Amino acid sequence: MTPRLYDISVPIRDSGIVYPGNPEISVTPNQAIASGAGANVSSIAFRSHTATHVDAPLHFIDGARSVDDIPLETLIGPARLIRFADEVMAIGERDLTPHNLEGCERVLLATRNSTLLAGKEFVRDYTYLAPDGAEYLASLGVILVGIDYLSIEQFRSGHHRTHHTLLGREIVIVEGLDLSEPQPGEYELICLPLRMAGLDGAPARVVLRG
Repeated sequence: MTPRLYDISVPIRDSGIVYPGNPEISVTPNQAIASGAGANVSSIAFRSHTATHVDAPLHFIDGARSVDDIPLETLIGPARLIRFADEVMAIGERDLTPHNLEGCERVLLATRNSTLLAGKEFVRDYTYLAPDGAEYLASLGVILVGIDYLSIEQFRSGHHRTHHTLLGREIVIVEGLDLSEPQPGEYELICLPLRMAGLDGAPARVVLRG
């Protein structure tokens, strides 16, 4: 049987959802065939952490690895997708341990958030990875963690412990994944952020095969 491909990326669209405080996504036509131009050409403006995107260690740690310096071997490989009930608002160690993640290098956290990504407004009470959950994943030797909202951290936590715990160990974070369709299980992850030199993060096209 041919493996199925799931595009788990969120489209970058004009005035799409952004984290509060970020400028709006702007997509504007510069040239249009309908107006007599020889081709359609557009200008786009957005921050490095927009839609589905990768957080490089540099996002929170000065002098750390930038997004274009993340090894492809980290971004491509086996991944485990695990799903949490809607009532789980903070994913801690006790929520992760039943999933037997020993030996998993890449973990994708599917939550109620995936339905929120389809909305037009940012929702502040999204489900997040709690600091003790981040510590637990780091202790297992995970090299990449993905989640289905624009931040893996509690909204305006003030301490950023989840980010620091993961990025401080060079564990790549992928945020803004649409995990509404694939079922829990084992997949091949293909995550390719834009190769933006020296930046703290970049939008990515992310695919699951399985």
